Amino acid sequence: MTETVFAERIRSAGARVFRVGGCVRDHFRGVDAKDVDYVLTGITESSFRMCFPRAEKIGKSFPVYHVCVDGVRREVAFARRERKTGSGYRGFEVISDPSVTIEEDLYRRDTTMNAMAMELPSGELHDPYGGRVDIREGIIRAVSHHFTEDPVRALRAARQAAEFGYVVEEETLRYMRACAAELSCEPMERLMGELRRALAASRPSIFFRVLRAADLLALTFPEIAALEGQTQPTDFHPEGDALAHTLAMLDDVAHETADIKTRFAALVHDLGKGLTPKEMLPHHYGHEKTGLDALAAWNRRMPLPHDWRKAASFVIRQHMRAPRLTHLGKIADLLLGIGASGLTIEEFNIIIHADHGCLPDYLVRGAAAFEAMHAITGRSAPEQLRGEAIGQWLREERIRALKKFLLEK
Repeated sequence: MTETVFAERIRSAGARVFRVGGCVRDHFRGVDAKDVDYVLTGITESSFRMCFPRAEKIGKSFPVYHVCVDGVRREVAFARRERKTGSGYRGFEVISDPSVTIEEDLYRRDTTMNAMAMELPSGELHDPYGGRVDIREGIIRAVSHHFTEDPVRALRAARQAAEFGYVVEEETLRYMRACAAELSCEPMERLMGELRRALAASRPSIFFRVLRAADLLALTFPEIAALEGQTQPTDFHPEGDALAHTLAMLDDVAHETADIKTRFAALVHDLGKGLTPKEMLPHHYGHEKTGLDALAAWNRRMPLPHDWRKAASFVIRQHMRAPRLTHLGKIADLLLGIGASGLTIEEFNIIIHADHGCLPDYLVRGAAAFEAMHAITGRSAPEQLRGEAIGQWLREERIRALKKFLLEK
């Protein structure tokens, strides 16, 4: 069924159908929409089911269906009003009946750019709250005080600022601050979902900067917030304190790779500096160890993906050692350790270069050196060797192969 046929069936039942949300926003941003969602007005659920008997109901507290349109399962919701009755994103009384208008449905949405609708089949834009102008001017603006009724909207606004390069206006920042109490009680998986999407943005640092501006960074990501004010030797990090350095480095790494776990490892590489006693500043002796403690605390509060933790732990331990190694055995162990961390040599190098501004020769040639060592396996060990002796032989041979490779120009 095409969208045209879908719209004709709705209109033949005396109802109206609108494209809504992100697909309308992205149309005016000039980018392809990932999903297309619809809202219906002026129709009962029984009439809808008569029009689309094969539609699959997915909404529990209000009518939402999946309908196959243009070969894709798309979400079709009935226009609704909401009234806050409790805490969190579930604490709402929902009213959905044929009398609810599209303007009322849009009013409950978070920001103006997400509160536009395009009526079908005409394509007429319904933009009662000025979303199109805000998109043109690059502004994220709350539709109303109802923004605060779902506290994760605060993280979503910060994340969309990072994704789109938009500015969150002051009144919306105030609404974000008002989300603090309920945000502290939200399920961690909702925060994790926003973090994942923020790290995928072109400039992920904006996500954390906006949260800081809204006084929410210490509440949502306290290990990152703890880096603020932790001064560093300006000879190595002239960009400022540990937070400024971390966010600048995060954007540098994001410019070089889209890999999320690599970006996360960059974000937390200096996490231990947030635990440095003030009397030790601007030095951060031992922050490689305290960084692992801070990462563990983060994981206890907000369970992190295993591959993120593994890569981040390796980077935290090795980011200071890597540029300074000269002993062949230690270089061999590091290169082999990169492979076990889940990072590629190239991804590890992106982090080290962003942190230090340069790479040692063994890392520049690290991918080829790693292959040279890995060409030697335990199957080539002398037949008389057993157990640990095979491992020792393998390590010595790989170090020998590394030495030969590095001496070749």
